[in-house]
Amino acid sequence: MSPTILVAGATGNTGRSTTETLSKLLQAPDSPLRNHRILALTRSANSPAAQHLATLPGVEVVQQNWIEVTPEWLQSHHVTRAFIASHNGPTQFADESTFHLALLHAGVEYVVRISTTAAFVRPGAIAYYQRAHWALEALLAAPEFKALHLTSLQPNIFGSFFLSPAAEFIKEYRKTGRADTMLKMMAAKDGAVGVIDADEVGVVAAHLILQEDTTVHNGRVYVLNGPEEISGEGIVRMVEKAIGVPVKNVRYKDLSAVDAYLEMEYKGSGNSRNVLWSVRRAAETAWDGQFTAPPTSKEVLELAAPRQTPQQMLESLLEQ
Repeated sequence: MSPTILVAGATGNTGRSTTETLSKLLQAPDSPLRNHRILALTRSANSPAAQHLATLPGVEVVQQNWIEVTPEWLQSHHVTRAFIASHNGPTQFADESTFHLALLHAGVEYVVRISTTAAFVRPGAIAYYQRAHWALEALLAAPEFKALHLTSLQPNIFGSFFLSPAAEFIKEYRKTGRADTMLKMMAAKDGAVGVIDADEVGVVAAHLILQEDTTVHNGRVYVLNGPEEISGEGIVRMVEKAIGVPVKNVRYKDLSAVDAYLEMEYKGSGNSRNVLWSVRRAAETAWDGQFTAPPTSKEVLELAAPRQTPQQMLESLLEQ
């Protein structure tokens, strides 16, 4: 069996682009890992995203929840390198640390993982998932994990999440011609954010995974921002340009979409509400400008510099 690159969460925000880019780059005659295959894990092999990935050269889609992966499973599939974009639920640390331990014990050479916005990866972060990312990076930096090479990517907030209310407002206006409905957005009126296209994060991950010498990037944490920043006021200007009339009602710092997601995802789950709703307070620290994301790492700019602007991200959302 050929050596394998494992993509855990292959149909997710960044996993799909990682898989697509790996497939493309591995076809190059000079690719140092050209003899590798790509094993894309998904919880539903029948989903449109999974079926699309299955058509790509060198990609095999397997219905397998990554949280159940064992060292024996990895060895049986000859996995040598891996990508992981974990969920951000309350069990994130336990699930992802177990996954990395399995990689270590299976003799996997290198893993690229997706973290969260750099400014919030710290032990005193308010949101539980931000502390989990800090704890995971601390764990993986321990001497016990030195045999497993690692790079952690810390992207800014994804444009698809940040701009989706604006896209939905524009779509509704084009249906009804009404601009007096409320445009609700998580963004503050002031304070620009370097939102990034999730696909471009996946491109960077794929380039890293295919590096012939992983020692250069081992133990490194890379920051990723989009090429342009955008504020809530800037989003309103983009919407007005798209519809051709002023937006009459705007609510900044709106977290109703976050509340709805938390209620839908975790209602009756038995998880602590105090833990889950800490996500809301994390947004407040961003609004207050307490933490500013550092610039994009030079290594990222050299590998595959992010190029999608907020305007381009909004246009992509309008096409969906």
